Amino acid sequence: MIGGDETMSEPSATRAPVFYGWWIVLACLLVALVSNALGLFGAGVYLHALSAARGWPIGLVSGAITLFYLVSGASMIHVGGAIARFGPRSIIALGAALLSGGVIGIGHADRLWQAYLAFLVTGLGWACLSTTAMATTLAPWFDRHQGRAIAVASLGASGGGMIGVPLLLWGIRSLGLAATTTLAGLIACGVLMPLAGFVLRRRPEDMGLHPDGRTPPPLPTRTDTPRWTQTTALRTAALRTVAVGFGIGMMAQIGFLTHQVSLIAPSLGIEAAGATVSATAAAALIGRLALARFADRIDGRTIATAVLLLAALALGLLAVVPARVAVLGASLLFGLTVGNVTTLAPIIVRREFGAASFGAVFGVAACAIQLAMAFGPAFYGSLHDMFGSYRPPLLAAAGLDVLAAAIVASGRRPA
Repeated sequence: MIGGDETMSEPSATRAPVFYGWWIVLACLLVALVSNALGLFGAGVYLHALSAARGWPIGLVSGAITLFYLVSGASMIHVGGAIARFGPRSIIALGAALLSGGVIGIGHADRLWQAYLAFLVTGLGWACLSTTAMATTLAPWFDRHQGRAIAVASLGASGGGMIGVPLLLWGIRSLGLAATTTLAGLIACGVLMPLAGFVLRRRPEDMGLHPDGRTPPPLPTRTDTPRWTQTTALRTAALRTVAVGFGIGMMAQIGFLTHQVSLIAPSLGIEAAGATVSATAAAALIGRLALARFADRIDGRTIATAVLLLAALALGLLAVVPARVAVLGASLLFGLTVGNVTTLAPIIVRREFGAASFGAVFGVAACAIQLAMAFGPAFYGSLHDMFGSYRPPLLAAAGLDVLAAAIVASGRRPA
């Protein structure tokens, strides 16, 4: 009987617990879902809603969104280092409070300067909840599976577009802009604050664990020496090509996503436009799932080059083929690239510069990328107002993506 009991209990005794790092990944996924629903994808909804409700020109409102990206970009250079030094809890909690307050302010702005102030606060919050924050939070927890961890966490960004845009559009139509943004801000705080307080942790060693859930003592692996500083990393072509190449690519991408509702609503209608944005986010989810499956086996720069060229093709099709079916197809094609352009930059930097230096090194790259992104909405908006059509900015953005692909491909791993 004793032997039988031991045999029956053996499976439960040998079953390995889930490595806590994957709970960190899940928390980061939820943070990305909320922050991108109200930040990245929500910006396009606010652009359309404020322009329609207040009668403000698209170009002027685009300037407020540009400020949003400028402020978040300038803040990101400090976010990665702060999380690496102090841990993610306080930074994520601060971001939740600022994002929620900014979104509520956007809905209640009845003067242009109030909208600009609200977007400024939202930008500060989004910086604390951005891909930089998520990748820095995850960096100590994974080594072999760092690509997969970042890619899985980034799935939340696609979920934010799929869920957030239709809900925001429905809420504005049914409840009004002010009520919808107030409710959205309260929900964001209700989701993000508990994650910051009860789930997120700084590093596995604080819990007696090792990266990837290895059993102690860990086997010798490659070290992260030399320990890169922002200054030494910026001297390498590897970091400069990531910052410049992805900055240009993200400028083209964010500009399109911000204007997507306004771009396709005249031909498809506002409801179909919302559905198309959700379909674009769904395509981004598919692209991210594929990246999560193969992230630790592929060369990041090669894939990034291909993704940027695919984005250029999609933007070119949107510019020259105005048919409804073509608009939907090109939006889906572009969607396949959205998540991967965002996710590949931290994967490349983490792989080429190591975990110990990631927070500081990617912080400066993310700052440059975000500052370039900031001009995307105004780039599209000013060209639209100048020519009275979205065709010129779409063609220009396609050319920028080709340039970005060439720059990323020219980079190399630092010595």
